[in-house]
Amino acid sequence: MKHLPLVITLLLASAVAWPQERTASPAGAEVYFVGLKDGAKVTNPVTVHFGLKGMGIAPAGIKFDNTGHHHLFVDTDIPADLSQPLPAVENKIIHFGKGQTEVTLTLTPGKHTLQLLSGTRFISRTNPPVVSQKITINVAK
Repeated sequence: MKHLPLVITLLLASAVAWPQERTASPAGAEVYFVGLKDGAKVTNPVTVHFGLKGMGIAPAGIKFDNTGHHHLFVDTDIPADLSQPLPAVENKIIHFGKGQTEVTLTLTPGKHTLQLLSGTRFISRTNPPVVSQKITINVAK
């Protein structure tokens, strides 16, 4: 019994380190930006609305068929290897694990790229990944 905490810790660590099984993407699933187009000229604060077709929204960790939650990539690329959990990187990789469908950002003036990734309850485990078009916006001074 005295080794039970160690056993539990090792089991949890192996579950996190082990690549997670990927779920098939629903047919026709799409994630996209609502009302924000590539090349848009915007001012701060910038409100970004997320659209999703062919899937529903659920908080991370909640299991409902064909649901997921969003991740927003700002000025960074979506990793090629999505078999591991995505890191949360302040102002770069933003995780919306509560099922949020919009965010208000304050960005430095100039060009910025935005891209969405929708994932299942285990983050980015759909195959193929449900990824938006990468768009560039121009934030005015």
